[in-house]
Amino acid sequence: MMYGLAWDTSTPLAFATSILPILLIGLTVTVKAALAGFAIAIVMGLVFALLRRSRIRAVSWTTAFVVEFLRDTPLLVQLFFLYYVLPDYGVVMPAFLTGVLALGLQYSAYTSEVYRGGIDAIPRGQWEAATALNLSRLTVYRDIVIPQVVPRIVPAMGNYAVAMFKETPVLSVITILEMLGLANMIGEQTYQYLLPLTMVGLIFLLLTLICSAAIHQLERRLPKAGVPLK
Repeated sequence: MMYGLAWDTSTPLAFATSILPILLIGLTVTVKAALAGFAIAIVMGLVFALLRRSRIRAVSWTTAFVVEFLRDTPLLVQLFFLYYVLPDYGVVMPAFLTGVLALGLQYSAYTSEVYRGGIDAIPRGQWEAATALNLSRLTVYRDIVIPQVVPRIVPAMGNYAVAMFKETPVLSVITILEMLGLANMIGEQTYQYLLPLTMVGLIFLLLTLICSAAIHQLERRLPKAGVPLK
């Protein structure tokens, strides 16, 4: 029994029907964690990408080190560090916030490389024209660079969004009861793992298919010439 629900294991259909509500609760946690983490990733990724292009070497080199560190260390290690090590130094965060930050920070390292590739693809002549017109760096990035970068990076960003949904089960190690964690708990209580895990796999499949379809639609609708920001 969990959340006041008793599992009906008399038939596979009855069992599936009885555990579906609890799995849907886990699904909401999964979706919230993935969306919040992705929001952090796309914002911090852009920040990292711009800082790496700084003319101040101390800033660009430090940012490059942070990005490589985040990208080259396992998410599990980062989760343990944030959740179990930082409290020793007075930094205590709720489990859900910790999980979202860990997801967002690691994937910000990936998205920063996507942004960097998109920015580097801008023709050199446009940078030279902006310099000749004496445009500020803010104006160049806001009105020229970012609008052209967005359509180019949508497919890669979509891949990372899908990957982030599939990474959320890792959050169970810091007590976040997302969908897979709840399925395992149901299996432990009923000694029947096949149906709960199969249902979770199918839900993840449906979720990623919906996400992929949305990304494809967005990619088709965005103007190839660039996205006006004002």
